[in-house]
Amino acid sequence: MSIITGCWAREVLDSRGIPTVEVEIELNSGIIGRAIVPSGSSKGTHEVLELRDGDESRYNGKGVLKAVENVNSVIAPEILELDARDQAGLDQILIELDGTKDKSKLGANAILGVSAATVRAASIFLGLPLYQYIGGIGAKVMPIPHVNVINGGAHAPNRLDLQEFTLVPAGAKSFREAIRMSSEIFHALKKYLISKGHITSVGDEGGFAPNIASTEEAFQALITGIELARYIPGDDVYVGLDAAISDLHVDGIYNLPGENKKFDTDSIIEFYSDLLHKYPIISIEDPLAEDDWNGWVKINKELGDKVQIVGDDIFVTDIVRIQKGITLGVSNAALIKLNQIGTVSETLDAIELAQRAAWGTVISHRSGETEDDFIADLAVSTNTGQIKTGSVQRSERIVKYNRLFRIEEQLEGISVFPKAKDVFPHLKFKNT
Repeated sequence: MSIITGCWAREVLDSRGIPTVEVEIELNSGIIGRAIVPSGSSKGTHEVLELRDGDESRYNGKGVLKAVENVNSVIAPEILELDARDQAGLDQILIELDGTKDKSKLGANAILGVSAATVRAASIFLGLPLYQYIGGIGAKVMPIPHVNVINGGAHAPNRLDLQEFTLVPAGAKSFREAIRMSSEIFHALKKYLISKGHITSVGDEGGFAPNIASTEEAFQALITGIELARYIPGDDVYVGLDAAISDLHVDGIYNLPGENKKFDTDSIIEFYSDLLHKYPIISIEDPLAEDDWNGWVKINKELGDKVQIVGDDIFVTDIVRIQKGITLGVSNAALIKLNQIGTVSETLDAIELAQRAAWGTVISHRSGETEDDFIADLAVSTNTGQIKTGSVQRSERIVKYNRLFRIEEQLEGISVFPKAKDVFPHLKFKNT
């Protein structure tokens, strides 16, 4: 009764009003699993291909009817009569059916939609929550959230060069408490920004987009918000940074126009080191360009015992690139995004590889999100202990937090909200 008897896709909209792919998988039991594929605006060049129509008469060329047609006409006939519980087998068929390294023939958005919808259908068929279906009885670790509260870079129309400034409430005692703390700080920060004459409009991921240009000013605002909410920076709540700096790297130079500064690799590492001395930064994502491998080796040697260094664009959830990173020693953590690689099985392989290397793993959303809460279950299923899914504003972000509230409730007495020292074992903390 878990045999796939139907597979179809449609064009829907993401949180930015840009088209994306939704897929439904029907089993012969009548069960239907559904998944909507997220989309990023800040993308690494090594990510698999998100297939777009290029027809400027529709959605400015960003339609996904080609990807939809590939699901309906190419993929569907090949997976009918397969058992939805054989996820690895199904994903391998999808990979071979496409036949390209970057999934450009069918589109990673078409492939991922089918892969994720099949996982959902199988979990419903077996009567298991998605996190338990994927992770089994060992799935119980609630993630520490990285909550986006100030946006810059590609995510906001302001002068701030670096992309995300986050709250990391690692001193909380539960996931629910972590989100409550973050919400209280978010609203305290809003009042503070208003008092300074800033417009508190928000970026794609729900963080504020104040018209500031200085990285230090952004961190100072975060610290002020934490203190106004009556929490202790570096004890109750830490801060994090996603530099997303690849787009600012040209001919070996990191150009930060908002701050009117230029750096080579050595001097930008010094820039980050100086920030670490001033602020309780617990995690820095993409501090260097995606192909600056030598620079990554150096920053990990110099700062890797002081802060979590997360690779996103450099790894793109690809086991080949992650293995290269492990061999060279370029970081101590990897960001995990389903649509960077295109199937659930490959995503799980990437998580396992990073965890075997004792790296941190951070499950992540994209700037173009939807009401699909798949990544909430994925974080718990794989016990990553960290999730990055935006601010405590905008419903496409909140849906993930609300799902995690329900999971924590379901696992009452079983779940673990990790201590900072367990998720960031190479760091020294007041709060243990």
